[in-house]
Amino acid sequence: MPDFDFALGEAADMIRDTTARFAADKIAPLAAKIDAEDWFPVELWPQMGALGLHGITVGEEDGGLGLGYLEHVIAMEEVSRASASLGLSYGAHSNLCVNQLRRWGNPEQKAKYLPGLISGQHVGSLAMSEAGAGSDVVSMKLKASAVDGGYRLNGTKFWITNAAYASTLIVYAKTGEGSGGITAFIIEKDMPGFSIGQKIAKMGMRGSPTAELVFDDCFVPEENIMGPMNGGVGVLMSGLDYERAVLAAGPLGIMQACLDVVLPYVRERKQFGSPIGSFQMVQAKVADMYVALNSARAYVYAVARACDAGKTTRFDAAGAILLASENAVKCSLEAIQALGGAGYTTDWPVERFLRDAKLYDIGAGTNEIRRFLIARELIGAR
Repeated sequence: MPDFDFALGEAADMIRDTTARFAADKIAPLAAKIDAEDWFPVELWPQMGALGLHGITVGEEDGGLGLGYLEHVIAMEEVSRASASLGLSYGAHSNLCVNQLRRWGNPEQKAKYLPGLISGQHVGSLAMSEAGAGSDVVSMKLKASAVDGGYRLNGTKFWITNAAYASTLIVYAKTGEGSGGITAFIIEKDMPGFSIGQKIAKMGMRGSPTAELVFDDCFVPEENIMGPMNGGVGVLMSGLDYERAVLAAGPLGIMQACLDVVLPYVRERKQFGSPIGSFQMVQAKVADMYVALNSARAYVYAVARACDAGKTTRFDAAGAILLASENAVKCSLEAIQALGGAGYTTDWPVERFLRDAKLYDIGAGTNEIRRFLIARELIGAR
């Protein structure tokens, strides 16, 4: 397949080449097993760490590569091309956890937690959502009560990616009233009173573990507050733009994976004595898939560059993942249709691509919330 040159720069090209080779050699051969067995291959984490993939946006002084969100997006795209579920876990680890620690952790916290996370010896996670607090995350109920030397947390979190494997988790809890009473805490898996609740079975993104977190009088020392006390909403909201920008690359990887399957299939599959790729209706599907991918790439890459320049906007970060997620679902459906009956079987991966793609219509703020953010900004309504 010909590549459009987005002129992303030498660093981005290097990250793409490195990640693509690793993903093709180490991740892609496991993708079917990851999905079928709902298996998280944690042994890949240190291998990805050795390539520097976990600390792309972390400064060299803290053990990272000192690169930007554009390079992070490229890595996310290539991992997701091989396995979307592993890509989701990678994004949750490297962006939602590592990058937030990089942005908000104090020097002591960075020194304590970043080395293990960047090396891949530890898995990271972030916990905002609860069973009754998804898009309206400020309505969370997890309570952090002040005690001598720190806080005791009581309550639960839900829909938490990487939960069962995470050693380090950034958790938001109520320390006061309203939006001005939320604080971010760094939780360690062995803290007394902290445990993993029910595992959540999903239609897609199988192998990216999702579970409930349970806090039962969990003591967290004061030094594990990340960012300002009662300033958790600022920490949370400041990270959402970067989260959406990086996670938007997951659908890009899925769309490329669709083309990776469809193009050789339509060249080789014959009906009525000719390859089906010679039929105009099939050609139209391939053309639409290609345009869906590259139009989403252009927006996602532009937003990532804006993040690196300090010029991102909340509505464009929302717009990039909105476009990419909906294009990925459409592209997956077209891939299934292009393969016909074969596409509807589990013998081919395109049905998995559709199940995985649908998550991005929902996670990191639903497409309805993304449209609301964009329209509110454009119209000026509040």
